[in-house]
Amino acid sequence: MRIVLLGAPGSGKGTQAKLLAERYNAPQISTGDLLREAVASGSALGRQAKIAMDAGQLVGDDIVLGIIQERILRPDARNGFILDGFPRNLPQAEALDQLLGSLGRPLDLALLLAVDVDALLQRLVGRRTCLSCGQVYNIFYSPPHIDGRCDACGGKLRHRADDNEETIGNRLRVYEMQTLPVIDYYKEQGKLRTVQGVGEVSNIFKAMRKVVDDVKVHAQNESRSDAIRRAIARQQVAPEAATVKPGIGAPSVRTSSAKSVTPETTPKKAMPKKAVPKKAAVNKASAKKATTAKATPRKAAPKKTTPKKAVSKQSSTRTATSRKVAPKSAVPKKAAPRKTEARKSAFKNKAVKRTHVRKATAK
Repeated sequence: MRIVLLGAPGSGKGTQAKLLAERYNAPQISTGDLLREAVASGSALGRQAKIAMDAGQLVGDDIVLGIIQERILRPDARNGFILDGFPRNLPQAEALDQLLGSLGRPLDLALLLAVDVDALLQRLVGRRTCLSCGQVYNIFYSPPHIDGRCDACGGKLRHRADDNEETIGNRLRVYEMQTLPVIDYYKEQGKLRTVQGVGEVSNIFKAMRKVVDDVKVHAQNESRSDAIRRAIARQQVAPEAATVKPGIGAPSVRTSSAKSVTPETTPKKAMPKKAVPKKAAVNKASAKKATTAKATPRKAAPKKTTPKKAVSKQSSTRTATSRKVAPKSAVPKKAAPRKTEARKSAFKNKAVKRTHVRKATAK
């Protein structure tokens, strides 16, 4: 986890930063400690910082960012870091984002310790710092067992000259003017979380740990979902980018067309198809009916004409056969005279009988 601790002077950033560093195996990066270390090592950036410090001037942001970059690139900062005391103003916050973005290590969390002004005054006035190990005590909240001596190493405790009410008031005014815009800056990015810095140190650390764990889990879920989205995008692009092996009747497909295909364009092309399914279906159906209506008479015309020709041939053959058979059926016509002759003879016989009857009756 890459964390920036924000808070007013005396809010307890240094104490909580050490606890977080032990918990998450990430180094605590304090700009004040880095500057003193750079000056002691005699590096190029350390020499530039020493010139500004000896002149009573503030060390330039480019020097501080260079020292921070060297510290982040060390092996122990691979799992993350806890940045304490930087950034102090909006330009520093923007420059830090650019630096971390160029290194591929953006911030995961900006954690704010919110403390009331009265509590801050009491903390700063009663603060004591070990000159040997840097352990911080407070004579009101967490005093050492031996007054003036560190419990960890036995070193001498120091009360900073600027830990008085006048200087503390000035520092708080500077904090409100410069650091509050930094809080708004991280809030707009969605990286800001706030923890109340009042109460026991263990309780404050417990609340901070809960926030860090929640952000860590959320970041892991987002990375998994991003990996799934990338895999889906590759699967969508892969079929179109793949080349077709040329075979019999199979034209070769160039892969250049796949470059224009992106995961964002595929859903946009699919939307109009889903948005107008009914119209498209009606148009297709009407088009099919129109094409079939136009195509069927052309194809059916020879089918209808062929049976007509066949029927005409059959009818012609039938008429021809009937015509040929007609003379054969003329034979019964010859027998017709025989019937008429028989009828005539029968009439004659009847007439003869009638005449005989008439003659008989007349006699």
